[in-house]
Amino acid sequence: MAVGGDDDMERDFAARLRLAPSHPSAPASASPAAAAAAGGIAFRAPQEQFTAADFELGKIYGVGSYSKVVRARKKDTGNVYALKIMDKKFITKENKISYVKMERIVLDQLDHPGVIRLFFTFQDSYSLYMALESCEGGELFDQIVRKGRLSEDEARFYAAEIVDILEYLHSVGLIHRDVKPENLLLTSDGHIKIADFGSVKPTVDTPIKVLPNSTNERACTFVGTAAYVPPEVLNSAPATFGNDLWALGCTLFQMLSGSSPFKDASEWLIFQRIIARDLRFPEFFSDEARDLIDKLLDVDPTKRPGAGPDGYASLKKHPFFRGIDWKNIRKMRAPKPAVETNANEDEDNQDSDWLSHMGSAHANQNVPVGNNGAASSSEVRSHVSKLASIDSFDSRWQDFLEPGESVVLISKLKKINKLSNKKVQVILTNKPQLICVDPAKMVTKGNISWSDDPSELNVQVADSSHFRISTPKKVFIFEDAKQRAWQWKNAIEDLQHCQKS
Repeated sequence: MAVGGDDDMERDFAARLRLAPSHPSAPASASPAAAAAAGGIAFRAPQEQFTAADFELGKIYGVGSYSKVVRARKKDTGNVYALKIMDKKFITKENKISYVKMERIVLDQLDHPGVIRLFFTFQDSYSLYMALESCEGGELFDQIVRKGRLSEDEARFYAAEIVDILEYLHSVGLIHRDVKPENLLLTSDGHIKIADFGSVKPTVDTPIKVLPNSTNERACTFVGTAAYVPPEVLNSAPATFGNDLWALGCTLFQMLSGSSPFKDASEWLIFQRIIARDLRFPEFFSDEARDLIDKLLDVDPTKRPGAGPDGYASLKKHPFFRGIDWKNIRKMRAPKPAVETNANEDEDNQDSDWLSHMGSAHANQNVPVGNNGAASSSEVRSHVSKLASIDSFDSRWQDFLEPGESVVLISKLKKINKLSNKKVQVILTNKPQLICVDPAKMVTKGNISWSDDPSELNVQVADSSHFRISTPKKVFIFEDAKQRAWQWKNAIEDLQHCQKS
């Protein structure tokens, strides 16, 4: 139950997020025209009166800039969902309300087997919840990491399904703007579904009902992930369908090679390579794959296959897709997924990553913390308390905690040394402390000395995957395959701020 100022916060947030029809009696099945006449939007996916206590929360599917997605089973029905939990305070503080509205409105109207389905929403004093379709196959990103790189037949299958999805989205006037392997999910039978519509941009002629003025706002705003951003976006050009096709080219390159085409040591260097189109193909790429990627990564967005006057015809006829039955693509047999057989060797199998609602930065941004918009120490403690109340991270790591101690952030990182690179489970707790565990032997491997003084404990981020933690006696260099370097930095700095307050 909300207490004190939380009531005011919730009322204010609800007013700013109001999406329902103006008339409470308007049925959820009302037509878009009727909804518009009523002054609002009638939702196919209802807004329910559920609470988090109605669900059994399980493993973590993923973590975003203002949300986390967990596997959730409804206690009374047994139905399983991917429950997206979004922090109201952070959404308000970072002015993300329009992003949340847009994702909710757009997902409600989309109808394609390759688009993640929204079933219902609900909220409480602290969070917004979206019950999404659960994709048990995980992220396409995980398959690339586990296999090193995909075969051309595997990449062809996945790329074809992505093309099918993008053709649908573009046909209804939507630009996704964040196509990447982490947002491409696999169903239990191995087919692709696209998720995360927080950055979606509607075009002026979209038949999808959207927020007023949303076709004009943020037209030239930088969104997306650094390694997949096209050069025209870096030059502040308006969003076009070509943006998604560039990202498709980057994703196909990554599937075939194991890394993105413009990977570099920092975001600034990545952007320089993108602008210069510094593209280097591995020798093992086939001529067809090389040609398709080369065309998709054309600096002129109008020349990318799928963006021209003939629509997707030229893209689907490209020799790389020879043999694809486009009319029955969802009936094709999917590639056999790589499944981790040893849970101790890779956290992704247990999904023990955990990030609290502490107001973490986007994976590719440094959102400063401090007095100007920073969470207060009481807010941070409140978030940590809420985190502890939802005990859904892997219980194996509880043995390394003290009584009453809870996890703020946990992930398996690659610890980079001069002679070798070893994986280590790093656990940040609310004590606070930084615990390092050997995930194979399940023993501690020398904790990182904590200090509330940034001069004695500080985090430097090289790029979204690489960061270092410096102490007076030692420097620890880590690589995070999930590209959460900024989240580690901000979580540690938030706790330092909390302890000093």
